Amino acid sequence: MMITGGCLCGTVRWNYDGEFDRITHCHCGICRKAHAAPFASYAIGSHAPFEYTAGADEKSSYESSRGFIRSFCSHCGSVLPNTDLGDIVAIPVGSMDGDPGLSPSAHIFAKWKAPWHAITDALPQHDNYPGQAEPAVDRTERTPSSDGILRGSCLCGKIAYEIDGEFKVVHNCHCSRCRKARAAAHTTNGFVDLDDIRFTRGGDAIKTYRVAAAKYFAQVFCPDCGSGLPRLDEERQLAVVPLGSLDDDPRRGADDHIFVGSKSTWYPITDDLPKFEGAAG
Repeated sequence: MMITGGCLCGTVRWNYDGEFDRITHCHCGICRKAHAAPFASYAIGSHAPFEYTAGADEKSSYESSRGFIRSFCSHCGSVLPNTDLGDIVAIPVGSMDGDPGLSPSAHIFAKWKAPWHAITDALPQHDNYPGQAEPAVDRTERTPSSDGILRGSCLCGKIAYEIDGEFKVVHNCHCSRCRKARAAAHTTNGFVDLDDIRFTRGGDAIKTYRVAAAKYFAQVFCPDCGSGLPRLDEERQLAVVPLGSLDDDPRRGADDHIFVGSKSTWYPITDDLPKFEGAAG
């Protein structure tokens, strides 16, 4: 079975000519930061059928924990396959062009899931990685801040921000751009007034990739670790904040699912939140 995929901007492309062993949803804090999403979904298989077909020299990499190298497109920040795992490869399913040919089988590191994301399906939930030595993961408990200010940062810590205000709305977005940009099933974005957010560290280092055909959409990320970060929208006087980048618990989750007409085939929506084929309302 030939599966193709790539990054949002199309610079990096890959093929996988084989079958995957499994897909799991990972809820560790490192994956959430790297993908700026509520969780990451990875297909695991033999390394042999995998090959980059374009843009391999345009990858950037970051060692998120000892010996664990994560790659992302240097142009658009999209998370790319992990090819530094010996004889296996781990491919973020959100980066695939089509269906992976099997369904997710479990949630891993569920004990460390985002407090604002509810797991509502019937898949098994594991605190760690079943049957293997426990790898290094972020076990930081996300709790409400003591002063009411929400703080967030990228995975490497180069860039940080604060929010002193309430989210107007929070969407689970299933559009194809968000899925490619985050290489995930969907992203969860909160919208705040532009005056309520400020970068406290590294704001000048932020990199932005804009989709030519999009009116508002853009991918904002750290150039060192690839983590998604808030996008400042001067035209609408809003900031779009990926909740996966938060260090604190916002005390609320998503209000709805939007662009479900574009959702992935491999991730069913099992909660009771309102669903919109396109934008909300």
